[in-house]
Amino acid sequence: MVSDKRVALITGSSSGIGRGVALAFSRGGYNVVINYSQSIDQAEETAVNCRELGAEALVVKCNVADDQAVVSMIKDCKEKYARLDVLVNNAGTTMETPPKKMDDVDLDEWDRVFAINVRGVFQVSRAAAPLLRQSDNASIINTCSIAGIRPGPQPLAYAASKASVANLTKTLAGALGPEIRVNAVAPGWLEGEWLERMLGDNYEGLMERRAKYTPLKRVATASDVGDVMLNLADHNTFVSGEIITIDGGFSSTT
Repeated sequence: MVSDKRVALITGSSSGIGRGVALAFSRGGYNVVINYSQSIDQAEETAVNCRELGAEALVVKCNVADDQAVVSMIKDCKEKYARLDVLVNNAGTTMETPPKKMDDVDLDEWDRVFAINVRGVFQVSRAAAPLLRQSDNASIINTCSIAGIRPGPQPLAYAASKASVANLTKTLAGALGPEIRVNAVAPGWLEGEWLERMLGDNYEGLMERRAKYTPLKRVATASDVGDVMLNLADHNTFVSGEIITIDGGFSSTT
């Protein structure tokens, strides 16, 4: 039986941005598919939070770099809900080698970052497209990053992979239209465990400094990202091929 409610699949939604997006879509009246690759406990916690907001939540383990696992995940979604209206390609990873230490870059790590951040976006989009085309308002939304648009101190593989996501977003918008709209969001500095892990002891001070120089006087949150994605899916029906920056105006004014 086809679900009466719209359905969103959010990759990498056990924590961080993905969890914030899953909660936003649950509040917005969607049923959700929670995808994780490592932490079942965190994924189940996200699912519980979504159910408390009135959503049905299916939890699926899948490494988006594994094409067979991706196909199986879409099959699980189809069997559970018989529909898919929104795909959020959020699963991502990075490496810790700073950009100035090029000689220290492990090429296997480079390939791992690209396999998840870029090939994963393509593989999940390709597998989901037939089911998405059955929706009357289908949307793919990719998690990009300001690092893919504006050079900065991020690891080279991560920045280059997010630049690829920006290009792939525009290319897929042309390839999948008019049935499926494809957009991306590019968060700037985002509070939470990702940057806390990357910045270490400098986290609090650097976040305060970034907020000081941001016109809206704070950094982004996972909820901010979720709200923008939900709006793109539900209301911006003539927007496709766009990269929406979420950084409170920082990159436009500095």
